[in-house]
Amino acid sequence: MNRFKNLVVWKQALDLSVEVYRVTENFPKKEVYGLASQMQRAGVSVPSNIAEGAARNHDGEFYHFLGIACGSAAELYTQTMIARELEYITRAQSDKITSELDHIMNRIFRLQEQLETKHKKRPARS
Repeated sequence: MNRFKNLVVWKQALDLSVEVYRVTENFPKKEVYGLASQMQRAGVSVPSNIAEGAARNHDGEFYHFLGIACGSAAELYTQTMIARELEYITRAQSDKITSELDHIMNRIFRLQEQLETKHKKRPARS
């Protein structure tokens, strides 16, 4: 049930989510309900969907939630680039976040590949 706690990708995504909250604290007030909120929600969505999928009983559901997590990571990547262009964050901050997102998305893809391989090795049900 708590197998997500053992996933390195979940821990990385959790840490990144906290970092996103710290970075967005310094956004202009006009962005509290705009870009800052969007980035926070996308950041929280990544580890949350990894955890929810891992807690499901079927690998197919886990695979599905990993896809949602990856989509949220791509969303956060885009929002980070927008924040950098608007000069709400520094290049160093955006590089750190996008680099972490690259690692997280790669780990998610590898995990999905493992689930696919595991599923293909199972004998067909009669």
